This record gives sequence, structure tokens and C-alpha cells, in this order.
Amino acid sequence: MALAAVLFDMDGTLVDSEKVWDVGLRELAARYGGVLSDDARALMVGTDSVATMSILHDDLGQPWRDVAAGAKWLDARVQELFAEGLEWLPGARELLEAVREAGLPTALVTSTGRPLVEVALDVIGRHNFDAVVCGDEVSRTKPDPEPYSAAAAALGVDPPACVAIEDSPAGVASALAAGCAVVAVPHDVALTDVDGHIVSSLLEVDIRLLRSLVEGSQRPQ
Repeated sequence: MALAAVLFDMDGTLVDSEKVWDVGLRELAARYGGVLSDDARALMVGTDSVATMSILHDDLGQPWRDVAAGAKWLDARVQELFAEGLEWLPGARELLEAVREAGLPTALVTSTGRPLVEVALDVIGRHNFDAVVCGDEVSRTKPDPEPYSAAAAALGVDPPACVAIEDSPAGVASALAAGCAVVAVPHDVALTDVDGHIVSSLLEVDIRLLRSLVEGSQRPQ
């Protein structure tokens, strides 16, 4: 089997946007008169807005708060912060450019909603992706396999012929459940207990490695 496509997560994988979400979440917690715990913040990585708000409200001891209202405020605040600029993570831009130069189809697969993704695409480049799957465009988000299955279908390829690049346990689980090979690059959350080929940064990843993960000449230990 030959490598057919590379599927990229966005937050904490390509760009250092998790710190932006962190600012927004802690500001929202303060508006609610509380302080977001580090443990709860770690649980939010890779989840959708509903799960994130539920974790926040439970952490603050305020489960009665409206999830939709909190998500709306957070999205508006993070959109402001996104517009101020996002930073590429080490090796991310270089890997994306190498994949495109190799002629491989690419997709962006993120739990973030379309309005925020549109802002981020101004930084990471719309031309870099043949398909974009956002968290508000699927019925079930990560860790469900639907986002990665949808991305592979949009590209017209089989998931086992794809490599997903992920930074969160939920994202890794989603990609593996869809049948993709996975490169796991920890950012804000440790990935020691997940399957996949774990690297310390995307500076360690090249086209040869991606091909080997699909073709079987190198398998994660």
C-alpha cells in the first residue's frame, strides 16, 4: 500500500493555538468567578466546544451554566486572539510544504469550528489543503472516527493509506479508529499511553517516515 494522503490536526499540531485557547478559557473562568484547574484544562485538549464547556462548568462547580452561551463567548474571544496572529510549531510549516511538494493530497481535520478555522487559514494557507473538516461540520467529533473518515472520503482515498498528524489523545484515538496510521507529537498533553509513532517535534518527520508508516517498512514499537 502506498501513502495516499496526509491529514493534519490544527491546534497544537500545526500552530501554537492551544495557548490562545488557554487565555480565552481562563478569562471565561474568571468571568464566572472561578479559576480553571490545570487538570481540567488538560482534559479539554482535542475536544469540541460542548465537551470543553461541560468540563469547565464541572471544574468550577457550576454545572448549571449554559453550554451554548459559554461556547459563543469563548469562540468570539478566541477569534479576536487568532486574528492577532498564530505561531507555527517547530517543523510544522516545513513538513506541510514537503508534503505538498511531494504531490500528496492533504486535509485539515480539526475539532475547531469553521468560523475560527477560516481565521486560522489566513495564517496557515488555504492553498495547503485539499479538504478541511471542522468540528461543527461532523455529527460526532474526536475521538470518534468520523472526522478522519470524512477527510479521507473528501480526498477520495482509503483511511489505511493515510497518515494523520496529531497532538492529543482524542485526536490519536479518532485517527486510529478510522484506520489511519498516526504520527503523535505531544504539545500540551503527554502522549506516552497512546498508539502511533511518537515524536518529540515535527522536525523529526519527513516524507520517508510518512511513507514507511503506511507501506509497513517501519511500524511503531
